[in-house]
Amino acid sequence: MANYKQGFILTIDDVKKELNSDEQMLASAFKAEKLYKKHKLKIFTVVGLAILYFAGTAIMTSIAEGKKETANTAYLTLEKNVKDTTALETLKTNNPALFELFSYQNAVKASDTTALQGLTTSKNEILADLASYHLAVIQGKPADSKYNADLSKVHNAALLFKEGKTVEAKEELELISEESPVYNISKMIKHYSIKG
Repeated sequence: MANYKQGFILTIDDVKKELNSDEQMLASAFKAEKLYKKHKLKIFTVVGLAILYFAGTAIMTSIAEGKKETANTAYLTLEKNVKDTTALETLKTNNPALFELFSYQNAVKASDTTALQGLTTSKNEILADLASYHLAVIQGKPADSKYNADLSKVHNAALLFKEGKTVEAKEELELISEESPVYNISKMIKHYSIKG
């Protein structure tokens, strides 16, 4: 009987604890409901903005991927037929940077000074520099290039040799460091210029 009484007492204590936790949970629910009613508009606004953000990001990514795919298809078409004006316009519209690179590549192959002149004002600093360098080489003028600096020096030295300015040409070649890939070429040019 004592064990039974003791089990019954534990059960009442358990029930009291359970009721206290239920009361606290109910009180929390009331507080949450009151908070929800007070800030319902703000909550819906935040949730709506989050949904719009993620949906917008997904849509923009999808559009960008579509443009990239269209541009790649146009580029592959142009690789087969350079004169395809539809593919050229599609590439220009969907990927202007790739269009400029394609134009540069073809201008260099064809020695197209008009196209190279247009590319010298490109927003792409590297492409503008390379276009300026190739334009100067094609036109037989001195070149100044940040990305082809040593090749520019070799080209400028060759122009100076043609003009008979051997001393100035050698000075230009002396500016090429030993670490440069064109150092051996400059060394050979200096060597052969001594022999006349």
